[in-house]
Amino acid sequence: MPPHSTIYLLRHAESLHNTTKNFSLRDPPLTPLGVSQSAALTTSFPALATTAVILASPLTRAIETALAGFGPILPPHGTATKLILDPDLQERSALPCDTGSPVPALVARFPELEGAIREGIPAEGEWFVKEGAFAEDDGAVRARAARVRGRLAELVEELEKEGGEGARKDVAVVTHGVFMKFLAEDEEVDLPKAGWKGYRVVEGGEGWKLVAV
Repeated sequence: MPPHSTIYLLRHAESLHNTTKNFSLRDPPLTPLGVSQSAALTTSFPALATTAVILASPLTRAIETALAGFGPILPPHGTATKLILDPDLQERSALPCDTGSPVPALVARFPELEGAIREGIPAEGEWFVKEGAFAEDDGAVRARAARVRGRLAELVEELEKEGGEGARKDVAVVTHGVFMKFLAEDEEVDLPKAGWKGYRVVEGGEGWKLVAV
């Protein structure tokens, strides 16, 4: 029987706009407290030793949370865990604080992640413009949440098929408070900053669903 994978939804740590309430800040970084909250994940997150893949929103605060929280298992320190940046995980609104940065700005800010940035973010179009697939209306947000669940199902199937006893098989998803409600299809989910909740991905009547564990 292959090992079951757990998907951990994580909310990014405290960022500058959370404390200043200045939502006109474009793609704000973590606060010093947010950095500490993220770093604490290295000892408090229950699946650090079994996490195979980290999916993260390309917004700065989510990337910084992933790097500070999972740094010990990411290259160059660890080689068994992969970081994937997924624009579908960005926050819902079109406010400046929820608007990401162009690829050149992200590469300049995170040069060690240039490969992941260019691999994860489409070369055509501007992923941070809240139009079309990334529009802020309910229908568009539900559609990208469904896309993420589908990709998670494929990823989990691969991990469970290839992983033997003791293999890394879990997935961490670093995203945002409002989008998480759409991803989990649960209006009540409200994690604290740098908080997490475990799920399994299962096939539902109209596509893939996340079920809390």
